[in-house]
Amino acid sequence: MSILLSVSLSSKLPPFSIPKAPLSYSKPLLDPSLSRNFDSATPQGNGINFDHLQLSVARGSFVALLSASLFFVDPALAFKGGGPYGAEVTRGQDLTGKDFSGKSLIKQDFKTSILRQANFKGAKLLGASFFDADLTGADLSDADLRGADFSLANVTKANLTNANLEGALATGNTSFRGSIITGADFTDVPLREDQRGYLCKAADGVNPTTGNATRETLLCN
Repeated sequence: MSILLSVSLSSKLPPFSIPKAPLSYSKPLLDPSLSRNFDSATPQGNGINFDHLQLSVARGSFVALLSASLFFVDPALAFKGGGPYGAEVTRGQDLTGKDFSGKSLIKQDFKTSILRQANFKGAKLLGASFFDADLTGADLSDADLRGADFSLANVTKANLTNANLEGALATGNTSFRGSIITGADFTDVPLREDQRGYLCKAADGVNPTTGNATRETLLCN
């Protein structure tokens, strides 16, 4: 009886149809610049321009990848010291005989580099770091070396003629033995007594930039 009733009722029900979802898409809440791309996709402005969307996503991925590569870059490459070599690797390198004459190398990083016979004549090296570097026989004449760091550096047999080393650091085992220091200015350079002793034996001349006598800047007796 119940089976017949169910069949009877089902036979009288009208056919049930599933409504179809509209084919058009509503505009998502995105960046205004993307919204303009979406609006121009169709004449009615209610469709999605997938070419513009893919292009925007690609650009965003590229920017993210570039940012990540810059963030995780090698510290030596990341050093920014100004001048034409500011972005180059000059730290811990063999730069024997390299010509840096007349260059602007302010705050450049030459830590632990081999700079034998390198030419720095007339270069601007304010605040540059030569920490533990080998400057044997280097030409530093007429160079602006104010505030440069020569800590633990080997500056033997170098040419420091008329160089300005005001406020430079020379701590540790820094050696200037055998260097030409005619006209060099050592004002406020902290020197050990043995350093001062052998430098005073070779000191003479007046620095053409500061007008200071080399012997006076070394506090020679």
